Amino acid sequence: MVRAIGAFLDFCYLVRRSVIDEETLDAIDDAVIRFQRDRAIFHDVGIRPAGLSLPRQHSMIHYRHLIEQFGAPNGICSSITESKHIKAVKEPWRRSSRYDALGQMLVTNQRLDKLAASRADFAARGMLKGPCLPSYAQAEQIPDEVHNDDGDNGPIPGPRVLAHVTLAKCNGMGCSFVSPNDADLLHPARGYPRNINALAIKINQPNFVELVRRFLYDQLYPVATLSASEVSIAQCPDFRGRVKIFHSAVANYFAPSDCSGVGGMHHERIRAVPSWRNGAARNDCVFAEKDANLEGFCGLYVLRTLNFFSFHYRGVFYPCALVEWFTTLGDEPCRDTGMWKVKPDLQEDGQRVTSVVHLDCILRGAHLIGVYGDNFLPRYFHFSESLLSFQAYFVNKFADHHANTIAF
Repeated sequence: MVRAIGAFLDFCYLVRRSVIDEETLDAIDDAVIRFQRDRAIFHDVGIRPAGLSLPRQHSMIHYRHLIEQFGAPNGICSSITESKHIKAVKEPWRRSSRYDALGQMLVTNQRLDKLAASRADFAARGMLKGPCLPSYAQAEQIPDEVHNDDGDNGPIPGPRVLAHVTLAKCNGMGCSFVSPNDADLLHPARGYPRNINALAIKINQPNFVELVRRFLYDQLYPVATLSASEVSIAQCPDFRGRVKIFHSAVANYFAPSDCSGVGGMHHERIRAVPSWRNGAARNDCVFAEKDANLEGFCGLYVLRTLNFFSFHYRGVFYPCALVEWFTTLGDEPCRDTGMWKVKPDLQEDGQRVTSVVHLDCILRGAHLIGVYGDNFLPRYFHFSESLLSFQAYFVNKFADHHANTIAF
């Protein structure tokens, strides 16, 4: 069942690509073959005793021919006409008297078109900025889910870049993001000391000062024979400057087949906070670049963010992250799930390996799923402990289209 669903998801993501070549077409054929072979389990165990002849599953075998004839669907669903039918027919019908309704429906659509055109014209003239309702009415009219929208994901206009991560700018009016050139505009999290030694105690990272010094060694001597982890701490630059802590960063990346802005750009927020929505801590995982010449997950690392921070050294601004490292298990993805496995890097004392990395090496967020084994989780297990409780994790390539493209 897992293999069948994995093959089906592979097919869905492949046919959504904006550019499809011969290699992608072959991969689509392979996904269809695997799905048709493995879906028999649903018949064998009695879930679908009458057979699996479902129209939308049958249509999978026609996708290659139709793509060759008409081009990449690029996320367009065959149900798009149904959604237009709802707007143009069903909703106007419900507003009519249900008697000789065609004329009423046409008038309804005509008036809606005029209202949309008027709104666009007013906005272009600067007459519609912000909500139309007064502040006291907004609180009554706007649903709770709109108030709770924290802007974690969404389209951005560009410019087009493969991937770029910046620290989040926070203030009383919400969060946005700025470039490293605007470092003075950043508003760090409150309640943290700026002295690096005091900060190490506050965030419970006793070796934080040493990690920052080793990070600076790698930054200042990128072509050195030995890396910072191999030299004596005495050889690393001494740092006693001020450090600012941030609770999130924003990743911008090129994802043309997701809901993205002009140019195919998308953004998401990566969080490292001691308490998320008055609950447990939230420390998101990320993909980091290992080797740009390797394809798929072979060219990536998986890291878990503990803290985002920044500092200046010799006039240079360094936006950084304190992270935990994961090591890849095996030389290929799991045969059943199609996902790679990773495990936490551990020191001799059993503690996880940590280091400081520059934000420039981070691509975007990553989603890990614990390798659960054969036993049930205890009832008292809390989801916030997931990234600390398992010996190995799946790297979820089915989280979204972009993750499926880079983590295969």
